[in-house]
Amino acid sequence: MYAVVKTGGKQYRVQQGDTVMIEKISGDVGSEVSFEEVLMVSDGEEVRIGTPNLDDVTVSGRIVAQDRAKKIIVFKYKRRKRYRRKQGHRQAFTAVQIDTIEAKA
Repeated sequence: MYAVVKTGGKQYRVQQGDTVMIEKISGDVGSEVSFEEVLMVSDGEEVRIGTPNLDDVTVSGRIVAQDRAKKIIVFKYKRRKRYRRKQGHRQAFTAVQIDTIEAKA
């Protein structure tokens, strides 16, 4: 069984036992988190698609890490104009392990 959840402006395909890196959400490591915005769920034979969300399906998990990703370099350059700017960025993320996908109906 898998589901498509929406969080942080992005959509993620999750299964039970998966660990997904999502945009940073508040909470401590080990605390429970649930996703109410479930867009689609499939159990292998039947696929249910929400309009836009499925109200009777919840996906829950727990936070396993609050961290920052590897550094990327943002480099702006204009040739022949002596213009260059170098900047680094590390995006914060939350790692969530999916425990259950529950359909109430």
